[in-house]
Amino acid sequence: MNDTAKFTMKDENFICEVCGKEVTKLGYTARDHCPYCLRSKHVDINPGDRACSCYGILEPIAIESAKKDKYKIVYVCSKCGMVKRNIMARDDNYDKVLEIMANPVDIPKS
Repeated sequence: MNDTAKFTMKDENFICEVCGKEVTKLGYTARDHCPYCLRSKHVDINPGDRACSCYGILEPIAIESAKKDKYKIVYVCSKCGMVKRNIMARDDNYDKVLEIMANPVDIPKS
């Protein structure tokens, strides 16, 4: 099975459980984290499937280079310890991105 078959488009508005800000959908791809605090919620096994019952907060710990001048935020779940990666959005808080890049955490083995 290829990676696109594992992707379910879920671009939804939500209220961030960490910072409380109202987050609007992206419109060009699925919104999977808060653009203000960069936190996410551990709800997916595969992107957009909402099949994970953990519901822990995904804490951003590092930024990785991805293909074609894109970057990924590396997360660790505060509840189960799972490591996840999400592509950064155009409207992500750049100050938070720089803060993470300046203080990276070792990526745990998952």
